[in-house]
Amino acid sequence: MSTTPKKTITVHAGNLAIGGDAPVSVQSMTNIPVSNVTKTIEQIIKLEQEGAQLVRLAMRTEEDAKYISQIKHEVNVPLCADIHFNYKIAIKAIECGIDKLRINPGNIGAKENVIELVKAARGKNIPIRIGVNSGSVDLKKYGQVNPDTLVASAMEHVHILEDCNYTTIVVSIKSSDLLQTIEANRIFASRRQYPIHIGLTEAGYGTDCTIASSMVIGTLLYEGIGNTIRISMTGDPIHEVRIAKRLLEIGGFRFSPFTIIACPTCGRTDEQLDILGLAQEVTQMMHDRFEEILKKKLHHITVAIMGCEVNGPGEARHADVGIAGARNGRVVLFAKGEKITMLPAKEAVKAIAEQIAILSGC
Repeated sequence: MSTTPKKTITVHAGNLAIGGDAPVSVQSMTNIPVSNVTKTIEQIIKLEQEGAQLVRLAMRTEEDAKYISQIKHEVNVPLCADIHFNYKIAIKAIECGIDKLRINPGNIGAKENVIELVKAARGKNIPIRIGVNSGSVDLKKYGQVNPDTLVASAMEHVHILEDCNYTTIVVSIKSSDLLQTIEANRIFASRRQYPIHIGLTEAGYGTDCTIASSMVIGTLLYEGIGNTIRISMTGDPIHEVRIAKRLLEIGGFRFSPFTIIACPTCGRTDEQLDILGLAQEVTQMMHDRFEEILKKKLHHITVAIMGCEVNGPGEARHADVGIAGARNGRVVLFAKGEKITMLPAKEAVKAIAEQIAILSGC
């Protein structure tokens, strides 16, 4: 990490610490009606297995909140209830064991409603996440959406809770505009020390979503802003978690058991060498055989898959284990900077695995 995280308070959603000295965590959200309890549980378990550390559930009615205890009985990851306008749903969610709330106190009516909600949340130390998106800014009041109005909208809700002497708060300020999101979070981080959930709202799907979200989240994390993240991607939320987890690993914000370095290939690469195929095989092999072992030992391995004699030998030598393409379908194997042997490419994955086993003590 290139910068020191900005100081925030710590809140707890179940057993998950958010803010303070806690590492950046990954969130996601189910896209199944919570009333379909079986499917909801199945999706949460998959998200948890993929690496989600908190999962949000949309709650539309008090009846929805009643399913929380049944769901929590079957899963281990903390749950957040996403609620709008009706404070009674939030209170029911607290009664049923929810770990965190996402509700804006300015949208739930009279002050008495806020007081009742805060009383219930305080009793179980439930964090309340205030969430402002570009689509929720009151244009009649603020005229336009920009970083200042996004922050002003968020601060309205913050002040309501602070007036009730409740500061177990997480704040999320998102726009579908990259620069608006970045600047708004910078402004808010300079004003309060509440944990911040970061991401890009309505970011789309596939490559565009991945790139745009990574630019926003990466920029803010490198500036020390952000305590939880979500990649808001259309489709199966499993992809959100995979991308978010890898973003944190590649960015240096959490331990990564291995890195695969692979060249893009060019006209110098021997036509008999399938560098993409080798890189994919090695990546799968690392997941299957070594990922959990390396995690337990907190031991990182770098593997280089290179196509030719220009950058290949240097990159392969600098890696823990690496290959550099030669001619006639052969590669040169390196380990810890030393040339080990030349061998047919079809034997490369096995040879790499053997060297990794030696280096990792497997």
